[in-house]
Formats: sequence, structure tokens, C-alpha cells
Amino acid sequence: MSAIIYKKISEFIDSNESLSSLKSPILEQAKLNISDDIAKGHWTTNLCLIAGNMSKQNPKDIANDLKEHLIQIKIIEKIVVAGPGFVNIFLTQEEFLKQITQLTKFESKLTPDQRERIQIEFVSANPTGPLHVGHGRGAAYGDTLIRVLKFIGHVVEGEYYINDAGRQIDILACSIGLRAYKILNKNFPVSAYQGEYIVNIADKISNEIESVKDLELSLSDLPDDPEKAIDHLINLIKDLSIKNWNKFRNTGLNWVINSIKSDLKSFNVSHDTWFLESSMGDLIDKKSEIYKSINSLDTANTYEKDNALWLKSTNFNDDKDRVLVRADGRGTYLASDVAYHKNKLDRGFNKIVNVWGSDHHGYIKRIEAAISSVGYDESQMQVQLVQFANLFEDGKKMKMSTRSGNFFTLRELIDRIGADAARFFYLSKQADQHLDFDISLAQLNNKENIYYYVQYAHARICSLEKKYLQEEDRLPRSFNSYAFNVCDPLIQKSLKFDEIIHFVAKDLEPHLIVFFLRDLAHSFHQFYNDKNILKSPKQERDNIIFSLLQIKSIIAKSLELLGIKALEEM
Repeated sequence: MSAIIYKKISEFIDSNESLSSLKSPILEQAKLNISDDIAKGHWTTNLCLIAGNMSKQNPKDIANDLKEHLIQIKIIEKIVVAGPGFVNIFLTQEEFLKQITQLTKFESKLTPDQRERIQIEFVSANPTGPLHVGHGRGAAYGDTLIRVLKFIGHVVEGEYYINDAGRQIDILACSIGLRAYKILNKNFPVSAYQGEYIVNIADKISNEIESVKDLELSLSDLPDDPEKAIDHLINLIKDLSIKNWNKFRNTGLNWVINSIKSDLKSFNVSHDTWFLESSMGDLIDKKSEIYKSINSLDTANTYEKDNALWLKSTNFNDDKDRVLVRADGRGTYLASDVAYHKNKLDRGFNKIVNVWGSDHHGYIKRIEAAISSVGYDESQMQVQLVQFANLFEDGKKMKMSTRSGNFFTLRELIDRIGADAARFFYLSKQADQHLDFDISLAQLNNKENIYYYVQYAHARICSLEKKYLQEEDRLPRSFNSYAFNVCDPLIQKSLKFDEIIHFVAKDLEPHLIVFFLRDLAHSFHQFYNDKNILKSPKQERDNIIFSLLQIKSIIAKSLELLGIKALEEM
């Protein structure tokens, strides 16, 4: 329907001498939307306000001219010019009802040339321990973006970047080694990983390692600074037995990665690719990917200072230039990120989306500089910042620290409230805003719990279906009369689906689906409470049931895009 109206609007602008030269900016800013209030039309546009402002004409005059142009469309019953120049469009009742049956075919609106190949990298938590509830928000967010973008017709791949080549993995290996060598809590360094999972990993391999001497004695002479102390221990454990060290490192890394994969699977999240940072090699190897990537940087954006190689990221509005390669030849985190982002774009993606924690905000400019400096357009990367969720229970905020071992795991949350409820609550607020996740609220079975309220709407329609089939052989397959108008406000609300999905895909804001479901569920429950559906006259009853079947389908599809299964009973 929007395509038919939009085409007529485009023709109107072309036919108007004072507007035709402004066509592109007018259409770029103007909106054609499903009306929020059906009493004000089925569709509404602010185009005449935009056009009037740009052309210095009276918007109402433009609106009246547009009205005469649009009324020629046979499926439009009337047009009302409202306020300072809004154009409200009323369809024929038949065309209005046809919209809902067309919508529930859930067909892609993209043409082949509009389809893009998109990669979304998300979660990518350091593989140093199980995922905690802070990571769950980014997992739900990234996975939902993939579902929505695939739904509208794009080719989308999800990726997890495994930081397996940095200091944090050395700390993991060191922590496991200390436990395997039976270093108990009294002497266990505070800067090591403290969680029970470290003990469990160490116990599994304690009988497979070589014996070493004098480790306890070495612990008595550690630097006072916790970070210097852990670095000292890393070198010490490596020197004691490189064979043991490799065992600690490889076993620990594999255990954590498998734990992350298992938890994400239970959370209904999947990644197409698990990319190892270590696969890009080392800077000392001239054949490695990281070496070639650093040497492919535009020399106009790099320079040497103090025997180090720097990226001139201030050319891209960064607050200072950044070191790529240290004076001793070791690469920084940025060097790996340069190689990784080049690798992603070399794979042919039109767009790459990085879903990062909000604490990475300052990292965006330097990565834009890197992308541009290896020959790509920085606009090909889009960064979506996600605030970590704060978890509350009984009014108390839970701490989230992997190092200290004091954290509530994603697995525990799934076990407590279920993956679907958890995903819904994670997605219930704009991702870059703080989210306080109340476990107690998520477990309520009343309308205060929006997840329950939405699922209850779907389950109620399923119940109506079953009761209807106790009296009839089959469910209605179409409207039996296009004069039917009992469900008009509810249908109008549900027709917002396409519009909402468009905005989610355009702005990468999946919380809009939750808002849509909340409003649609509210409208349905009001209708259900006000109308004795199954006692209505047969023709009306059948049309109501058919309408509700379409709405049930829209609720189920919306939940599916959130990675949630619609419930048939509560």
C-alpha cells in the first residue's frame, strides 16, 4: 500500500514546478506512516509541511493540491487535510482489511540491488571465564539484529572475535597453573582469576603435568603491585615448565570457549564464524596476516617516533595518535584490530557492524582511521554501543567481575527465568541506555511483567482457536465480508509491524519490536475483555477469529525475530 501512495506522491512532486527541483530533499525528510489513531486515517504524511518549508509556500495549499492528486487512487475512500498541513488518508474498508492478509505473508520488500552482505560481530568477550549476565545484553542485541536483517532480505553473518593472543590469556593460564600446583587461597594472588571454574579446570589436568620445585618459595618475593606480581608469575610459571604452561593455556582456553559456545546455544544465539586473533600470526613473521596488514597502511597516516610505529589517528578526529608497534617490536591491541578489520572487509562485506560495550566508545575513531588507512571507506563500519545490564534481586545489585570470581553467570540467569524471558528483558530498552534487570519482576505472572503480558496475548488467541474448533470443522481462511469493522483499531495497531521492522533494520534498534508487542498486547487484551468473542453472531465471530489469527501470526513473528518462541498456553 505504501508503495502505491508513495508513487502517486512522487508523480505529484514531478508535476509541481515549484517542488520538482526539491524532490530529493523533500522525500528524504518526509514521512508516510500508518496512523497511530485510526480516527485520523489509515495513513498519514507530513510531506506538505516539509515541502512548504523548503519551497516557502503555504503547506495547506500544497496539501489541498496533493489531496486532489491522491483521491484519484481507487482504493482511497477519502482524504482529510488536518492541522497546518498533514494529509490523512482513509482507505476503502476492503483495502484496509486486505492489508492485514498481505502483511502476514511476511514477504521481503527489498529488491535484489538493495540487498547487502553484512557482518555483525558481537559478544566477543575475552575467553577468560564463563559469560556473565553483563554479556547477555550484547548477545541478545546482536543476534536479534541478524534475525531482522535476514528477515527483510539481506545476507548476514554473525562472528565472534576470540582475543586468544593477549595478556588476559596469559593471566588465565597462570591462574590455572597456580591452582594445578596447589597454590591455595592464602598465597593466591589477587590479580589472578579467582573463580571456582579455575579450580575445576586445574583439577582436570593436575595429574597430567610435570612436577616443579620451589614455587611456594618464589611466591614470597613478589612485587607489591598486583599487576606486576601477576606478570612476574606468568614468566615464572613459563620458566618452570613450558610444557606445563602450554597445557594450562590450551586447556583453559578450550574450556572457556566451549563454555561460551554452550551458554550461547542455550540462549538461542549462534555465530557463523569464530575468528581467532592468533590466526593472524605474529609481527615477527613477514608472511603473517598482521605483518602484511600493518605494512599496507597508508604511509600518510603512519609515522615513527621513539622507535615505535604510530597511527596518525588525529587525522580522523581522534584525540591523540596511537601506537601500533612498540619500540621492542611487539604489536599493540590496535595492530591486531587493524589486521582484523582489514580481514573482515577483504571478505567482501558491504557493511560490518561491531557490537561493543559502551566502554569502547573512545576506540571508534582509531578503528575508523585504521579502516581508511588500509584502503576502505570508514563508513563501511558501524559501531553499536551496548550498555552492560545491571542485575538486581531483592533490591540488591549484583557484582560482575570475572577476575574476582564474583559474578552471576548467563547460565544461572537462563536456569532461573529461561532464555526467552531473559532475551525479552535485555531487549526491552534502547541498547545504549542503562538497563536495570530485575529478576523478581521477570518471574511475575501478571501484566507488570511485559514478557508475560505479550505471551499471554498469544496464548489467549490460541485458546480461542481451540474453543472455536470445538464447534466448527476448520478455522476461517478469509474475511466473509469486507464491511466488517469490529476489529479495525486492533488491525490498525498490528499493521505497524512492517513500519517497525523497517526502523529496526535502518537504525539497528530492536527494542522497538518490544514496544510494538507491548502496545499490541495491550490493545488485544482490552478488546478481549470488552468483547464476548465466541458469543458474537456467527458472521461477526468468524471475522473476529480470522482477524485474531492474523494478529497471532504477527505476535509470533515479532517474538521469533527477538529469538523467542511464542507460547500456546501459559
